[in-house]
Amino acid sequence: MTGKLYGVGLGPGDPELVTVKAARLISSASVVAYHSARHGRSVARSIAAQYFRDGVIEEQLVYPVTTEDTDDYQGEIDAFYEEAAGRLAAHLDAGRDVVVLAAGDPFFYGSYMHMHKRLADKYPWEVVPGVTSVSGASAVLGTPLVERDEVLTILPGTLPKEQLASRLRQTDSAAILKLGRTFEGVRAALDEAGRLDEAWYVERATTGKQRTSPLAEVDAESVPYFSLAMVPSRSRELPHMVELVCDQPGSVVVVGLGPGGPEWLTPEARQALDEADTLVGYTTYLKRVPAKPGQARHASHNQVESERAEFALDLARRGQKVAVVSSGDPGVFAMATAVLEVAAAFPDIRVRVLPGVTAANAVASRVGAPLGHDYCVLSLSDRLKPWDVIADRLEAAARADLVIAIYNPASTVRTTQVAEMRDLLLRHRSPDTTVVVGRAVGSEQEEVRVVTLGSLDPGTVDMRCLLIIGSSQTQVTDQGVVFTPRRYPAS
Repeated sequence: MTGKLYGVGLGPGDPELVTVKAARLISSASVVAYHSARHGRSVARSIAAQYFRDGVIEEQLVYPVTTEDTDDYQGEIDAFYEEAAGRLAAHLDAGRDVVVLAAGDPFFYGSYMHMHKRLADKYPWEVVPGVTSVSGASAVLGTPLVERDEVLTILPGTLPKEQLASRLRQTDSAAILKLGRTFEGVRAALDEAGRLDEAWYVERATTGKQRTSPLAEVDAESVPYFSLAMVPSRSRELPHMVELVCDQPGSVVVVGLGPGGPEWLTPEARQALDEADTLVGYTTYLKRVPAKPGQARHASHNQVESERAEFALDLARRGQKVAVVSSGDPGVFAMATAVLEVAAAFPDIRVRVLPGVTAANAVASRVGAPLGHDYCVLSLSDRLKPWDVIADRLEAAARADLVIAIYNPASTVRTTQVAEMRDLLLRHRSPDTTVVVGRAVGSEQEEVRVVTLGSLDPGTVDMRCLLIIGSSQTQVTDQGVVFTPRRYPAS
């Protein structure tokens, strides 16, 4: 029994334009595949990431060339499609369903069609349509594409200028895609056809980077690939377009929600959430904030921090008061740093950071005061720093006899670090050293245990846990209270 191939359209960019069916298929897929250029960023993945389930297999299909790189573009790209189809076929043969993501619609100038041609005669398949960029552009312009008996023509900007001009003369309305480096030729064709004054430019429709303008006013050097030209219906005047970059930019506030329920939220943070025009954040954290009428919400996957930060700052540049939500304290392994790193490119935007109760303090409070003396905070995640650095810091903290608060100890793909940490610390600490394991503190699933370093079982630790490793002075009373004395014995 083979798996099933799905071509899934995601719409033009706004994650809220993903269909219910597309979201369901992505959430249940064994394998999710997506195309990208060699820089590694995938528009399709960024739209769909919030729907990925834990443990999903990702197949990134990286285009090896562009038309500027080679004299045999078609031959090399055909070889790439064959290799990519072979990778997906291996999953299908193993009985895994494969979802191939497609920005817009899979069969509308989409990369999915090349997989479909090579696999659809061998495996069961289904194509899920998506909102096209043309529909998205028409919507943000607020004007019909066509009415009554008018004819709409879809054109690639890669056509020769003379062909474009000829087709533009013969049609009522038109959408011209694949701009980027073709923009100058497209503008010349519109001028030659006498349609330049009717044409509008739409960039990244429905996304946080959306831009619209009369096409004649656009600087060719600023035009990306994800843009198009529109010659809309002549039967209705285009409404006045509001300039997207405001004279008075908005602001961004990064809000710490604390580790659990609303009782952990500070009054200052609650006020900032109430006053925001828009909330931006990881899906799980946004769900903790009650919905407010008229307040926009933009959710995304947990591993797109920089993209989320840029999106929030761009909304602020267009006049929005944006709150970026973060679990715990936003300055502790959370969103404050991500926003401030990206904010260097937005010097006109004010960014504030509002503190929250961080997980280390929350777990400590459940058992007493294990952080009562000097301590350090370390993350075991090696996603943003190498394990060698983590190991060196663990060893330094252990030699210094510091209490250690461990964030991000394990995940579904990081399963060895807790054991390695324990074994490394045991070189410097007694097996009887007190360890506090706090899981999901502040939620209904809260669990707090006090164990010893020698008995710590890595199999009981997951991503929702925080560990506090005591120092040589940390004590446990007969009542189970854990504390580290404020005084340290003289050497």
